[in-house]
Amino acid sequence: MTITPDLPVSGLRFAARNAMAAAARSGVTSPNPQVGCVILDDAAHPLITAFHSGAGAPHAEAAALAHARAMGIDVRAKTAVVTLEPCAREGRTPPCANALVDAGLARVIYLVADPTAFGGGAQVLAAGGIEVFGPARLAEILGPELELANRLLAPWLHAARTERPYVVAKFAATLDGRIAAADGTSRWITGARARDHVHQVRAQMDGIIIGTGTALTDDPSLTVRLAAAGSESEYQPRRIVIGKREIPSDARLRGPGGELIALATHDIDAALAELFDRGLRHVVVEGGSRLLAEFFRADAVNEVHHYLAPAVLGAGAVAVADFGATNISQALRWHRKHLLELSPDLLQVLTPSPQALASAVPGTWQVTDLYDN
Repeated sequence: MTITPDLPVSGLRFAARNAMAAAARSGVTSPNPQVGCVILDDAAHPLITAFHSGAGAPHAEAAALAHARAMGIDVRAKTAVVTLEPCAREGRTPPCANALVDAGLARVIYLVADPTAFGGGAQVLAAGGIEVFGPARLAEILGPELELANRLLAPWLHAARTERPYVVAKFAATLDGRIAAADGTSRWITGARARDHVHQVRAQMDGIIIGTGTALTDDPSLTVRLAAAGSESEYQPRRIVIGKREIPSDARLRGPGGELIALATHDIDAALAELFDRGLRHVVVEGGSRLLAEFFRADAVNEVHHYLAPAVLGAGAVAVADFGATNISQALRWHRKHLLELSPDLLQVLTPSPQALASAVPGTWQVTDLYDN
C-alpha cells in the first residue's frame, strides 16, 4: 500500500516513529509542545531528523530545514513527516508552514492537528502548492502511529484545550494505603528502583506541586536526582507550594533547584490557571494527602502514579484524605494504562475510567521507556 507511488507505507511508518522518538528526546519544551520532524528522500529514506528544543528555539521543521542547508542537502520536492501540524502564525519564531512552502517541499505529512490559534498550517501548505496529509487521510494506514502521537502530545493537547496544566497525582503507599507510619516516618516506603523512577518522571515535568503542610513537615528539596548522574540533574522543574502558610527562609525549597512558586490559595482551579499563565503545561502533585484530596475533589487529576510497596503498617497517614465520597457509588474509578515492575514495588499508571475518557484525549505515553521496561 502507498500514499503515492514513491512513498511506501512501511517507510512512512518508520519515519513517523522516528519523528516521535526525536520529539521525546527534546526534553521539557513548555509552553511549547514536543515536536519531531523527519525529511525523507524520494525512496522514503530519512535525510534529516530534528526536534524542537524549547520556547524561543527553532521549531522542529525550521531546525530540519536549517540542518539540511548546513549539510548541503536539497529538500525541494521532498517529503516532511511531522508529529504536529506546522504552525501558521508568527510567535517567537516565524511560521513553519511558510518556511516549508518557501523551501519547496512537495509533501507534508503530520500526525496530530494543532488545536491552538497557531494551527491552520495545513491550509497554508495547501495554498502554497504542497500536498498535505493529516490525520483524517492517514487513519486507515497509520492508526497505531496516530494513537502514539496523540499520547505523546496528550499533556500539551489537554493544556491547549483547557488552559490548565495536565496533572499527574503521585503517591507511594503500602498495601493498606499508608504513606507514613503512626509516628510520621515515611522513609522509605518504597525501594530504590521506585524512588529512582520518581526522579525520571520529575525530569519530564514542568513543575512539582506540594502543600504547605508537606513543605513544613518534610522539608523536601523537590529536585531531580538521577541515579545515573549521581547528583542533581541539569534540568530542574519548578517547585510549587499551594497553601497560605509561610515557607521558612531556611527551607530546602529555597535552596538549589528549580524556581520556587508559592501560591497562597486553597483554590485548585485558580492555582492551575496561574500555573498555565506562567507557561506550565505538565505538573505532578506529590502530596500531602489533603492536597491530593483537594485535587480529586476539584476533578483536576488527569493521571495517577501509584507506587505500591509490599508492606503493611496497620496505622498511619493515608495516601488520599477525605474528598467527599460517602458511599461506594461515589468512588472515582480509574483505568490501568501501565503496570511496571520496580522490584520489590509496583507502579500503576492510571487514567480516568474508559467511560470518563469517552470524549477525552488519551493518557500520557512516552516514547522513552519509563513505563515499558
